Amino acid sequence: MRARVIVASNRAAAGVYADTSGPRLVSGLRELGCEVGDPVVVPDGDPVAQALREAVADGFDVVLTSGGTGVTPTDRTPEATRGLLDFEVPGIAEAIRAYSRDRVPAAALSRGLAGVAGRTLIVNLPGSTGGAKDGLAVLAPLLKHVVDQINGGDHKP
Repeated sequence: MRARVIVASNRAAAGVYADTSGPRLVSGLRELGCEVGDPVVVPDGDPVAQALREAVADGFDVVLTSGGTGVTPTDRTPEATRGLLDFEVPGIAEAIRAYSRDRVPAAALSRGLAGVAGRTLIVNLPGSTGGAKDGLAVLAPLLKHVVDQINGGDHKP
């Protein structure tokens, strides 16, 4: 599976601080057997939409975004994602929020989406290392199956 990580962070993109969630996602995806390069760090909003369009056009199987899923005025990742999706897979986003919310009540504020654009699974994750870790825990048992299904695979007997 080929994967890309896109980090939506105005401050990290401006060099104010180094992002830590993107490298965590890259490491986790590699542990799951994905081929993935360094994270792409962009400001939130239109740059996220552009990075997503490029990832879909480049034929990535999985794209994980980190950041921009909250309720601040600059959190625009779900809107950037929704415009590209052919359909949503709400159970994935719901499972990620449910996995985290008992330990981190603010997880309920995440507006992250999951869905399919073309043959690419896109999942929005919160912009923290904890959010990355929790997202990977939920995705680990699903990724191979969902990528197989997106590419026309049948359910195994």
